[in-house]
Amino acid sequence: MKKRALITGITGQDGSYLAELLLEKGYEVYGLLRRSSTDPLMRIEKIALARKARLLYGDVRDSGAIARALAVSRPHEIYNLAAQSDVGISFMCPEETWEINYYGVGRVVNEAIRNNKRVKIYQASTSEMFGNDAPPQNEKTPFAPVSPYAEAKMKAHQDFVEGYRKRHGIFICSGILFNHESPRRGEHFVTRKITLSLAKIAHGLQSHVELGNLDAKRDWGFAGDYVEAMWAMLQRNTPEDFVIATGESRTVREFVEAAAKELGKQIVWKGKGLNERGVDESGKTIVRVNKKFYRPTDPHYLLGDSKKARRMLLWKPKTSFSALVSMMVQGDMKYIRGKANSLS
Repeated sequence: MKKRALITGITGQDGSYLAELLLEKGYEVYGLLRRSSTDPLMRIEKIALARKARLLYGDVRDSGAIARALAVSRPHEIYNLAAQSDVGISFMCPEETWEINYYGVGRVVNEAIRNNKRVKIYQASTSEMFGNDAPPQNEKTPFAPVSPYAEAKMKAHQDFVEGYRKRHGIFICSGILFNHESPRRGEHFVTRKITLSLAKIAHGLQSHVELGNLDAKRDWGFAGDYVEAMWAMLQRNTPEDFVIATGESRTVREFVEAAAKELGKQIVWKGKGLNERGVDESGKTIVRVNKKFYRPTDPHYLLGDSKKARRMLLWKPKTSFSALVSMMVQGDMKYIRGKANSLS
């Protein structure tokens, strides 16, 4: 009998890669997605057109919709990836962030165990829960969140993952994933903003890109690698939480330099603080710092220690930092060329 999986947030970056992985493994895949006036199927277009996965409309803010999705899919595994995932937006919309990232998790977990106590549940947690605690961060590092996004994720992790596992004995585990990127990353996330903007600059469609803290350090990996760890966590006999990371950290500045290099450009930095700018070899300023892109609080240095996952899940990242940047730059160059051709 085929395994059945329900993915909330299937239309997101991680959901799309996970759906492809599970289909390759022979699963019946169901996805919960919200109704939207724009095309929500952009990342899963091939899957949707081929009807390889069954898409169910619903929202983690609606217990009835979750119950109906569970009744239809009857899953052996649930991957809860639905979230308000923008840290910056969480400062502007904290109540919405808590409604989705905390109460939404509770609705999914409670409806799931009401439907089938033997179901295996994966909850998407985040390295943002660590805040500014000294790196490298692992499963034993204390949480110290510095944003509404991270606070809601931490509380969901404590109450519905650790708490329900202990009190109810259910199979629920959490992947504490460090930053993971891809050509499918949302355009408002800093890595995709960089690669998309540089592609537009290369095509003469944009003069420069404005960024916030160039010295923020992140552990960046490839989303396609990280969904393999999600799946591996639910194949175990006992549920445990795992940090998933590359173990390498780089600044936003370094990401910009690597992306520019992929386009044959070398960045020279001039000025300091809010007056700093990145200049290419022709003397043109293509990167500027803008105070509005600084978060009110921001973890300045995230570096993951994934030794436990490497040992117990036999997981390790396959994609190097340079390969990731190249993949994203080339993906956006192709994307911009396609848009230009469609308009010509």
